[in-house]
Amino acid sequence: MSVEAMDEIEKPRALAARRREILDLLVASLGPVLAAFVISGVILLLMQVNPVSYYGYVFGRGLFSPTGVQATLTRMGPLLLIAASLIVAFRAGIWNLGGDAQFLIGAVFSAAATPLMAPHLPAGLALVIGMAVSAGFGAIWGLIPAFLRAYQGVNEIITTLMMNFLGISLASVLVKLLFLDPATTVPQTRTLPVEDRLPSLFGTTISSGVLIGLAAVLLVHFVMTRTAFGLRLRVVGANPGAAIHAGLAVPGLTIAVFAISAGFAGLSGGVAILGQYGNVRADWNPAYAMSVVPLVFLARFNGFASIGFVALFSILSIGSESAARRMGVPNYFTLVTVAILLILLGLSEYRGARRRQRAGA
Repeated sequence: MSVEAMDEIEKPRALAARRREILDLLVASLGPVLAAFVISGVILLLMQVNPVSYYGYVFGRGLFSPTGVQATLTRMGPLLLIAASLIVAFRAGIWNLGGDAQFLIGAVFSAAATPLMAPHLPAGLALVIGMAVSAGFGAIWGLIPAFLRAYQGVNEIITTLMMNFLGISLASVLVKLLFLDPATTVPQTRTLPVEDRLPSLFGTTISSGVLIGLAAVLLVHFVMTRTAFGLRLRVVGANPGAAIHAGLAVPGLTIAVFAISAGFAGLSGGVAILGQYGNVRADWNPAYAMSVVPLVFLARFNGFASIGFVALFSILSIGSESAARRMGVPNYFTLVTVAILLILLGLSEYRGARRRQRAGA
């Protein structure tokens, strides 16, 4: 049989295998989402709430209402930056679970510095410096668990969670004491005027922070999948021992991963303040990082898929605020759906691992 004839036979087989792979990926990613909606609907029924009406309000507000769509896109900016932070860490085999503290530390320092610079600098320059401040302080907050992991072998899950609790409390203390706005009775930082914040898009209320978030996720996806630096990080995450034998500077790469990941988380806080809120109030913590963790896992650390899941979560979180007012469902019910998603994702991964094990046997 000629080579050309063999190629003609193999091409359909390869194409069919590729289609099966894509189908399996879609089932593994979208299956848990649909199942989570069904289970959440059953819980709503037990709460004597019509799930069809509830989801109608959720998607009607978050997806079909003009004001809801604008709020959804604005919220996506910080969430996408958190997703970029987690993709870097998880692809490198590092569990950075301290994103909420890194977010708040970046937000507080950016909120404290930018209103002081805005009257004396061009608006664009003040915003750039404000975002650099948020990213820098976020990265600094990630260095302690980085050094402990790199040079002492301390599990970063424990250290990042401990730093999370400490950072959230420190952010509140900084607002109440060091960065308190003396002109208000409410404990908060100085407020950045609306005209000095990140510009809106196309004459709407959509913050341009969403473009920053999209650029960050796409950049991270490209670096981690198409560059030598990303390959080194993936090797370190897959097998640190082999990376050492290959001559890679594992401690240095570990610190670099923490700094990049925590820097993106800190930048997320800066974008949230400079593009939307304008200040930080004491005890404020939107807990974005822990909410995005299951979304990144559902996306299999893929940047493009992460954008889709972040968009879905933004729709749910914005829409649930409207549904909570109209139907009396707690506003945090979206987190129940996310928790169910995380459980189903774990079951899906377990099933996939068992199937691969049987196939290899």
